[in-house]
Amino acid sequence: MTMESLATEPAPAPTARQADRARIEANKLAKRLRREVGQAIADFNMIGEGDKVMVCLSGGKDSYALLDILLFLREHAPIHFDLVAVNLDQKQPGFPADVLPRYLSERGVPFHIENEDTYSIVKRLIPEGKTTCSLCSRLRRGVLYRVASELGATRIALGHHRDDILQTLFLNMFFAGKLKAMPPKLVSDDGRHVVIRPLAYCRESDLEAWARVREYPIIPCDLCGSQPNLQRQQVKQMLREWEKRYPGRIETMFRSLSNVVPSHLLDARLHDFMHLEADGIPDPEGDRAFDGDEFVNTAQIIRFAEGETR
Repeated sequence: MTMESLATEPAPAPTARQADRARIEANKLAKRLRREVGQAIADFNMIGEGDKVMVCLSGGKDSYALLDILLFLREHAPIHFDLVAVNLDQKQPGFPADVLPRYLSERGVPFHIENEDTYSIVKRLIPEGKTTCSLCSRLRRGVLYRVASELGATRIALGHHRDDILQTLFLNMFFAGKLKAMPPKLVSDDGRHVVIRPLAYCRESDLEAWARVREYPIIPCDLCGSQPNLQRQQVKQMLREWEKRYPGRIETMFRSLSNVVPSHLLDARLHDFMHLEADGIPDPEGDRAFDGDEFVNTAQIIRFAEGETR
């Protein structure tokens, strides 16, 4: 048998045992993603009775998964809410405009395609070789806010996940000098809409695996997603290398975003350092900057400091 024939032969069909195992893993993945989305919605009160949720669908794996999971939760949630999928066709050359309408029609999902040539604006205003994300994002947000008003949507759902949130944290630290990430819920720039991120607890690797299971018709972003010089891509690679070398580090960092201690940062707007004085009351966390190691308890430390030996 030649190398050429090996290269053209189809892969062997999975055995019954392999197929069963794949189904079990897919079911576990589905349950995990649905549980995480449901938990995020509950933790941040993202969706309430009677809400109309506008799901922003780009054609990427994350927004497909977002719509997919929300459709499932809508059928099983104790409250009633409606969904409408919205895609902004930015008139990128070669964009397959038929893919999303066909997919959404087959799923029976109400949808709206908004045609707005933001691509030409971005290409005209951003010099060749420069990253386009900032302007593209602003233009896209403005269009989506307008469409949300026209459709009567009470929530705008975006497909950002846990890894996006962490990457944004480091981007702001490295390049903007701010301790700031992506909130799971916020009021839009124009003050008229509530924006939610139901995938906030979901790992990107899980969403990639789910996309393969569901065989979504992925549409690549040729305007921004393929730019190799994006700072976000560099931060993403850094985090992946950290996780590879130190498994569990990403989970720990993400957990820290929900466990903030303002008294141990430097922002006087969040903690009243100006009027801070000793009051004689022991504080177990008062002079402890690092929580990673197990120390003797605070009472023992205080007794030692006061000269007791027992």
